[in-house]
Amino acid sequence: MTDSTTTTLTFSDLHLDPKVVQAVADAGYTVPTPIQAGAIPPALEGRDVLGIAQTGTGKTASFVLPMITLLGRGRARARMPRSLVLCPTRELAAQVAENFDKYAKHHKLTKALLIGGVSFKDQDTLIDRGVDVLIATPGRLLDHFERGKLLLTGVQIMVVDEADRMLDMGFIPDIERIFNLTPFTRQTLFFSATMAPEIERITNTFLSNPAKIEVARAATTGENITQGVVMFKASKRENEGSEKRAVLRAMIDDEGEACTNAIIFCNRKTDVDIVSKSLKKYGYNAEPIHGDLDQSVRTRTLDGFRAGSVRFLCASDVAARGLDIPAVSHVFNFDVPSHAEDYVHRIGRTGRAGRSGKAMMICVPRDEKNLDAIERLVQEPIPRLANPLGDRPMVDETEDKPAARAPREERSERIRGRGPRTERKQDRNTDTPVEAVATAEANAVEVVAEPAPDLLIDRNRPRPERSDRPERDRSDRDRSDRDRPRRERNDRDDRIVGMGDDTPSFIMKSFEERRAR
Repeated sequence: MTDSTTTTLTFSDLHLDPKVVQAVADAGYTVPTPIQAGAIPPALEGRDVLGIAQTGTGKTASFVLPMITLLGRGRARARMPRSLVLCPTRELAAQVAENFDKYAKHHKLTKALLIGGVSFKDQDTLIDRGVDVLIATPGRLLDHFERGKLLLTGVQIMVVDEADRMLDMGFIPDIERIFNLTPFTRQTLFFSATMAPEIERITNTFLSNPAKIEVARAATTGENITQGVVMFKASKRENEGSEKRAVLRAMIDDEGEACTNAIIFCNRKTDVDIVSKSLKKYGYNAEPIHGDLDQSVRTRTLDGFRAGSVRFLCASDVAARGLDIPAVSHVFNFDVPSHAEDYVHRIGRTGRAGRSGKAMMICVPRDEKNLDAIERLVQEPIPRLANPLGDRPMVDETEDKPAARAPREERSERIRGRGPRTERKQDRNTDTPVEAVATAEANAVEVVAEPAPDLLIDRNRPRPERSDRPERDRSDRDRSDRDRPRRERNDRDDRIVGMGDDTPSFIMKSFEERRAR
């Protein structure tokens, strides 16, 4: 294990390509971060690397810079990328692509970005030309492979960024399959802010004697981030959502001008939309971002947040991993994250590149167990904050509330479009309701007292012959028709019954043909 905090080391001392060093200098960087200083040298030697560091410490450059140096020699072939970078989300993959463009501007290397929400045809065109670097999410990469548009047998360097998140998101089968599709002689680089136990099996299987660089204890939070949590209990269960949003607005207002911008994290996508709409309603400049939105919408929202046209970014955990937005002043956890590791990644969106930041959270009673798990993970208690609303009412009277429901009988009458039930009864019967009931009771008594003789059946009485049975109320024509043989009834041609003069011609035609025969 290496823990390097050298400050006199420069990028020129890391044996990078001079063109890469020049691109880094153009970007305004001269001194590597600890994870960069520890990971770049073994990566340039061709060794496997397992890097563990806090979020916001420059892990992306830790693999992009040596990749560009190593790929500076050689040439890409059609449908056979020379290197592969796997990312858990579209946003993180796009950010890696931006870093590659920034640091490879003095090289003639090509790249392709394979993510969802983009045309397959455009991506296939890039792959057919041949690319040096392929940056992809696992699902879209396998889609291209299964369609026969991609071969991974030429991969020399494979990078798994945010490895623990890849595993948490259910990518284990896809990751193992992709590993098996690449040559065993490849160089593999793993980078993450946390190291879950499940990763040990993957690293032991697919990494060969990796150089482990751990510049900070796994799952630690930055010392320049001020943390706090508001323990909140709603007055009523049905009011919890609206009261939590009121607490959130009060927390934002208390920060005042110090809160230049903020990311507000929710556990569910539906809550992201609800919180965003609520903030907009109260005059806050907020926009949502989550996995159900189109890629163009997500990209436009992120660009607006970076540019400052969007002040509050309401996000799911799609924005919690790897996104480099340097000047985020605050992070609000509207919900306590279900996984303790996500807390480290969420608050890591603030306090980046040496800046100070503030992270605050709202915890309801049912989330206290998740809060305990977070405190065990970071090995320190999170300071409790007072409710910013104090004794003020939790629920604003202007909050949207469903209209009061009408009584059951009135609702049913309104649906039917009729008057009250008593009126309908009176319409059906000219008697008053009381008289109608009395009449019904009298009739019922009369029926019971004097049953009709025809209803009494003597089972010992001999059954009459067919000819002795009483005939039903039929016309003479029907009775004579019944007594005729079946063949004669079917052949009768003396009448047409049912439509008269209005019988359609196509029906009459069949009768006319039969009459002619």
